Amino acid sequence: MNFQFQDLNEMLLMGGHGVYVWAAVLVSLGTLIWLVVSPILQHKQTLKEIGLNLTREELRNQSGNKDI
Repeated sequence: MNFQFQDLNEMLLMGGHGVYVWAAVLVSLGTLIWLVVSPILQHKQTLKEIGLNLTREELRNQSGNKDI
């Protein structure tokens, strides 16, 4: 296998373009992570809200039955 760079420092610098390349990589990875994590967190929040609504509805039904 033939490597493009002689050492790690040369790979990080990439002939003076390393800052731009690694910034683009970090932005891309951050975006991908956000695209995975955000829906998961929203799903958990929605399930929590549904559970609270069901509990409230159940309590209303129980208190409504006692008045009869």
